[in-house]
Amino acid sequence: MKILVCTDSSKHSMKALKMAAQVAAGCKADTIDIVHVYHVDLHLSDLHSTVSQIEQYEFMQKFKKEEGEKILDAAARVFAGLNAEVNTILKEGHPAGTIIKMAAAGNYDLIVMGSRGLGGLKKALLGSVSNAVLQEVQTSVLIVK
Repeated sequence: MKILVCTDSSKHSMKALKMAAQVAAGCKADTIDIVHVYHVDLHLSDLHSTVSQIEQYEFMQKFKKEEGEKILDAAARVFAGLNAEVNTILKEGHPAGTIIKMAAAGNYDLIVMGSRGLGGLKKALLGSVSNAVLQEVQTSVLIVK
């Protein structure tokens, strides 16, 4: 069994990691891919006149990349001791779209994710990323609350 686990370090995402570890242990999963997708969103009003857009983008990209690596390191520790191949994947892009593309290309048996992430705008039942993934992928999805 091949599982994709999505994380952003939110409370729901941490619960999803723990649930994925239980599922993986119970079904003796072969491969667990843990993905963190970061997005650099710069608005012209956010840019200081003394710093170019490219420098501002590169600074934010470096910061989010370093933060993402820390998130993935912590997430991988949840799967310590499991008899499975555990891979961490850091991607830049729109989270929902990136996860949907990974699901289509990765031949996963299951996607595990939290019901809500770190985004400020909350949906009535599901977060926008988990809802988009649930609606678009052909893979089974476990959404953890």
